[in-house]
Amino acid sequence: MKLQAASKKEISRIAVGTLVCDGIMVAALFLLSEFGIGTFSLPRILLGAVCGSVVAIANFTILCLTVQSAVEIENKKKMKKKFQASYNLRLLLQALWVVAAFLIPQVHFVAGAAPILFPNVVILFLQSRGKLISDDEKASHPKADAPGEDEDPEDRLNSFEV
Repeated sequence: MKLQAASKKEISRIAVGTLVCDGIMVAALFLLSEFGIGTFSLPRILLGAVCGSVVAIANFTILCLTVQSAVEIENKKKMKKKFQASYNLRLLLQALWVVAAFLIPQVHFVAGAAPILFPNVVILFLQSRGKLISDDEKASHPKADAPGEDEDPEDRLNSFEV
């Protein structure tokens, strides 16, 4: 199945955000090592960060592909089964990587495991900035830019689905 343009855009946003988080993580690990907490081995940390980020971005890509293909399924039970199978596969992929990051001595464990959480961090950041609404949706929903007088901003935040 081919990725749709919207999915490609979201995957690239997640990838860029994950790389930014990787940079922050490397800097944090360096600072911690300067205070005597852990050791800073740049090759091990970079290998862990790169591999962990690849797993995280692949996980998000599988999610996008699942959503795209599930839209075409009319039977609710089949759709739920497809989402559950995708979730189990993605969770297994993440678990296998975390175990591998622990067992492979050339990989810094924290630097390998932490990037799995970075797409969630990026999504929360984008959601807090109101960046999860596309420009087309903003044009078709004028109230998306600012809450109305009778609209509670908290209700608007809770209505977003990721």
